[in-house]
Formats: sequence, structure tokens, C-alpha cells
Amino acid sequence: MFPFEQDLSIHTGRFLLPDERYTDARWPVVACDQYTSQPGYWTNRAAEIGDAPSTLRLVLPECWLNEADARVPQIQRAMRDALDGGVFTREVDGLILIRRRIAAGDRWGVLLTVDLERYDFSPDSQSPIRPTEGTIVARIPPRLAVRRDAPLELSHVLLLADDPQRTLIEPLRDLRGQADPLYDLELSGDGGRLTGWAVTDADLLRRFFDAARALEAQGQGLSFAVGDGNHSLATARAHWLSLREGLSEEARQRHPARYAMVELINLHDPALIFEPIHRVLFDTTPAAVLEALKPCEPVMDLEHPDFVLVHERGDYPLRIGRPLHELPVGTLQQLLDQAQLRLDYIHGEDAVRGLVRDERAVGLLLSGIDKHTLFPAVRKNGPLPRKCFSMGEANEKRYYMEARRITE
Repeated sequence: MFPFEQDLSIHTGRFLLPDERYTDARWPVVACDQYTSQPGYWTNRAAEIGDAPSTLRLVLPECWLNEADARVPQIQRAMRDALDGGVFTREVDGLILIRRRIAAGDRWGVLLTVDLERYDFSPDSQSPIRPTEGTIVARIPPRLAVRRDAPLELSHVLLLADDPQRTLIEPLRDLRGQADPLYDLELSGDGGRLTGWAVTDADLLRRFFDAARALEAQGQGLSFAVGDGNHSLATARAHWLSLREGLSEEARQRHPARYAMVELINLHDPALIFEPIHRVLFDTTPAAVLEALKPCEPVMDLEHPDFVLVHERGDYPLRIGRPLHELPVGTLQQLLDQAQLRLDYIHGEDAVRGLVRDERAVGLLLSGIDKHTLFPAVRKNGPLPRKCFSMGEANEKRYYMEARRITE
């Protein structure tokens, strides 16, 4: 750790990259929590990759969570094999500047690490790094099973900085000519293009962390917010809390598992678009769904609906007559949880309509939220109800590219 990183929430890291022979579209795969109701996506991806080295072997797509007992040992063994077999031949000790070219434009980010001692996912958290959505503790154990005995971490966490003056990431972007190119490749699944530069120059790093220190001082207690990957970062925190109990104070200060790898992006990046996350309910009927939503007194409203119920017989635009939460999605989620209906969270209207048609399911299409309200809302009320928004469509999520050791 450099002296100018002291007492901050974010830090440099030591990142591992695959040999250039393996740096093609088969290596990176999209975040494991995408396409959870579309296992065909992952099966097709596995067929495309074949026997080539790939991050697909190092993560557990959530559509296969029911196979975790068999898959987790395979993942951990694949990590050890990758370390021992010469897959990771490159290392960056510093930061990685990332450009993601997507439909909305170029989205810029910086790969770094966060101090898990400065992050807390509890609902009343006042830590400098906080979640933006409620954490479902029951979702942590399967992820923890992967991390507990794993030598590596890969990350799809996107951390947000509220930086309207563009003091943190954008200066690095403008000075990327002083950084070393690492990779430049097209991503699978219409994921756009991914380019990375190693930032190891001491002067560039000092400028970045000086700006980070100033931004943290202005954050009113909330320095950074987790935009994507809330449960993955919560798992890293849970693992660290368990591990640190057996460590001396000196070991706690330097253990690599105290830190977690994330990509930091600016909330005010023009290419960062907040999209709604829709719901699809399986093994049910429109009448049963409306019965579950009855306490919020939904009424037809063609002009200003809060959500649209989608069924094979047609669309039903509905407005909530009796809100139970300040956000319509909060009201819906509360009632769906109480009804214990089997549901999944889906990105994209076309995907919802496809599932409604093929699975004879019921869909709920929701509207998005204004991204500029996010930090004030989290400061005032804590985490939002889960799955309130998505930072882009499924194919715009973070792809696994780099790895990092989390064992000594």
C-alpha cells in the first residue's frame, strides 16, 4: 500500500491477468447473476468456449446454484490449476483503467480494491461504503461456499462514486497515454468492447488518491455505494469477518482477504443508464398475482401506470392506489415476498415477454428510477428494496476479466 492510500476506503491491488494467448472472447464471461432463468445462455456459452481457458470455470452462474455441491469443488480446483498451470502470467500492482464500449457509449471505470472494514451491509449501516439494496442474508451461503476455500476472487461488483465534477476517474481517462495497454477485445453475447490499461505510475496514482480523499471528505459519511454485485460484496465481507477472528492484529492489517476487488465507476458517467428490473412469476395466474397485490389496491391506468401486468392474454397497465412504500417497486416487492410466489428478476422487456410466452408465466414490467436520487435516498433511508434498478441491460454488466489472490 502506498502512503497516499492510508485511511481511505479504496486502495490499489495486485491483479492477475491471463496470458495474452488466452486473452480473447472465450476468457471473459458476464456476471454470474445474469440470465438466471435462461440456462440455455450459459450452456451455449460453455459450448462456445470448449476446452479453452475461461473465467466460466472460475465462477458459479446462479442458474446452476442447485448444483453448487458438485460445482464448487470443481471451481476451486480450476482456480488452483490456473495458478499452477501458467494461465495467469501477467500482474498489475496498482490500478487498471477500464473502458467498456456499450450501446450508450464509452463507460469508464477503475479496477481497485475496497477495505471491507469500511463496508457494512446491515440495513442501518453508516459505513463509508454501503449497499444500495437490501441484502438477503440467505443468499450469502452458496457464494460463501465458493469463496471460503478459494485461492482467487473474480468480481462483477460495480461500485459507484457520486462525482459530478468528474475529479476521480476522468483525469485518469484523459492521461491514459501514460498507462500501459493490457487488453482490447470484443466481448461475447453482444457485450461490446473491453479495453484496459495498467496504472502503476506513482504520480498518476497519487493524483487519483488525492482526488479520492477529497471526494470522501465531501461524502457526508457515504463515500461510495455498491451499484451492482451487492450480495457478492456482502459475501466477501462475511468471509472476512469469519477469517479475521483467528488472526493477530498485525495479520489483520495485511491479509489479502480484508480487501475485495471492484470496478469503480462514476454515477454521472453519461454511458451509465439505470434500467428497470422486471419480475416474472412462475406457476401462477394473473388472478393469483392480483390477489397477492390486493392490499395496494391496483387500478387500471393507461396513461400513468406504475407497472404493467403481462400475460399471454394481454397487457394490463396498473397504478397503485394504496402505496406501502415510497417507491412503487418497494410496494410490489413487499407484497410479492408476503405471497411467497416463485419469481425471478429479469432484465429487458423482450426477455420478460419470452418467458411469459414459453413458460406460461406472469410478468410485471416496471419503470426505472432517476439515478441522481440514489445517493440522497441511501443517505436518508438506507438501502432501497432489492432489485429496484439495474445499471444497464444484462449484456452491459461487468464481465470477469481479472483475478486476485485472497489467500496469503
